Amino acid sequence: MERQNGKAAVLGLQHLLAMYAGAVAVPLLIGQGLGFNQEQMTYLISIDIFMCGVATLLQLTVTKFFGIGLPVVLGCAIQAVAPLIIIGSQKGIGAMYGAIIVAGIFVVLIAGVFSKVKKLFPPIVTGTVITTIGLTLIPVAIEKMGGGSATAANFGDPSFLALAFITILLIILLQIFAKGFLRSIAVLVGLVGGTVIAILMGLVDFSAIGEAPVFHLPQPFYFGMPTFDIWSILLMIIISIVSMVESTGVYFALGDITGKKIGETELKKGYRAEGLAVILGGIFNTFPYTGFSQNVGLVQLSGIKTKKPIYFSAIFLIILGLFPKIGALAQIIPDPVLGGGMLVMFGMVAVQGMRMLSKINFANDKNLLIIAVSLGFGLGFNVMPQIFVQLPETVQMFAGNGIVMSSFAAIILNLIFNGVQDEAPDFSETSHV
Repeated sequence: MERQNGKAAVLGLQHLLAMYAGAVAVPLLIGQGLGFNQEQMTYLISIDIFMCGVATLLQLTVTKFFGIGLPVVLGCAIQAVAPLIIIGSQKGIGAMYGAIIVAGIFVVLIAGVFSKVKKLFPPIVTGTVITTIGLTLIPVAIEKMGGGSATAANFGDPSFLALAFITILLIILLQIFAKGFLRSIAVLVGLVGGTVIAILMGLVDFSAIGEAPVFHLPQPFYFGMPTFDIWSILLMIIISIVSMVESTGVYFALGDITGKKIGETELKKGYRAEGLAVILGGIFNTFPYTGFSQNVGLVQLSGIKTKKPIYFSAIFLIILGLFPKIGALAQIIPDPVLGGGMLVMFGMVAVQGMRMLSKINFANDKNLLIIAVSLGFGLGFNVMPQIFVQLPETVQMFAGNGIVMSSFAAIILNLIFNGVQDEAPDFSETSHV
């Protein structure tokens, strides 16, 4: 039993490292956008990591009212960054967190209604959306491989590229030659191995550990009491709906991988857990939460489909949130190393979507058109969101999100050409890698 727990703990650490950069990116971007000082940034990042663990536990724990019970990791929704910076700079920090709290309540209240849209997600829609999610995330991994920022003077430095490709090579070699548990933690070994090599090359910055405080406790309304501005609330409700659409794709992908059929009841509980996590995020001054796509690829790659490693991951996140110096250890992983691991995981997400699409009748030209247009919207608008710059800001936030546009296009075109299927998609018999 202890040996099994040890393996689950290592797998949980792998999940944590896979999502860590994405989790801390949101508070970093928002804090910098709003001009937070070092003390405020330290709180923001630490409480964000703590609440990621709490939010993940809410999803893992199935009760009568909430929890989808899939091996899903929750983190801050990246699509909320720009809207929250706008709200915080124009209406104040209180309005930002008031809008988050109300948006969370909205998600909890509409969970039952939103779960009934399951019939709008047959394999052609779900597969297209998941493929889009994976493909639109790959450029993020590529930028990390080049050093983290394409605008940096040393972007694409040969040493960065070497680290990224070494990390990828380590993961591939382990997948080919390793067996059992070692094979299942290929990404973790790749990240650790790449970081060790980076240390030998003098490319690891340990300053984050030295600057972080030893201990820290979550504090409700750290930035002051919330205020409630109608415009800000409506904007955050829109972003919450976007997150629910993306989470639906994550749930179906994990249902496919684990062989668990996802029905209205499961979706309803999943949405409620997300809504509750968003409410808590507003109270403790973090941000909206959603299912993390990169961890879907990790579940697929590792072949470990149980929830136990994710429980460990959630506990680790909570501990890291309480002890910022420990949490800072994960920040020393160089961007090129992280980018190499992300490339593999995001690619696996896209492949998962393609596997779903493999069940589609491609002799039907209408199905080909649905997929072609939806993928075109997803990839095209994600690369060039400024095409909508002449439209109102609220429209831009929808239209500039390739995943959302791909989802809407796939749903609408499928309804036009194929109508509503009587049976919801069943992925329980899908073979797994």
